[in-house]
Amino acid sequence: MKHLLPILIFTLFFSCQNNAQSNKSQQAVINAEPVEVPLVNGMAKAYFASGCFWCVESIYESVKGVEESISGYAGGHTKNPTYAESNTGSTGHAEAVEIIYDPKIVTFETLVDVYFTSQDVTQVNGQGNDRGSQYRSIIFYQNEEQKQIILKKKTALAKKRNVKIAAEVYPFQKFWVAEDYHQDYKKHHPNNSYILNVSVPRFNRFKANFPNALLKKGY
Repeated sequence: MKHLLPILIFTLFFSCQNNAQSNKSQQAVINAEPVEVPLVNGMAKAYFASGCFWCVESIYESVKGVEESISGYAGGHTKNPTYAESNTGSTGHAEAVEIIYDPKIVTFETLVDVYFTSQDVTQVNGQGNDRGSQYRSIIFYQNEEQKQIILKKKTALAKKRNVKIAAEVYPFQKFWVAEDYHQDYKKHHPNNSYILNVSVPRFNRFKANFPNALLKKGY
């Protein structure tokens, strides 16, 4: 047993070193200057993390003015993260969506309303049974105006409901697109048990609490 002690100490030392480096890298992400994504053909982009991206992707695609919702990873310090790596919680990333939208039809402010309406705003590091930092809630801002919109809505919601809002507010840095099989997952796998038991009920809760006039026909 004694000969194992140096090995154990060595392992714990490097584990602590790695955790410290990871925390330092994550703090750098949080304190970074935001990156503003330019309009392309009049279309803007926004980024949100709110639990499983299969659920969030389909929610945003129901909103008028949203052209597309893409599943991916954001908010972390690891380059080129994979789904398997993200699920360990070690990358710093959360499952996120990139929303491509027409700002003449839907505003960033409305997209933030969609965000808060479509989740349990009090749950830390997860939504429902999906738990871990990879499922935490983050709203990303690209400039000071967006940051103030987010903070004002977050403060107002906390006061209205008398709760602590779990959503973190990060400067946007980079969005990593997830593997192909994650894209439009609900649409391609409507009978999947997770879709039927988690995604669909979550969408229905959102729809019941969001103005119908702001949703596309057929939703």
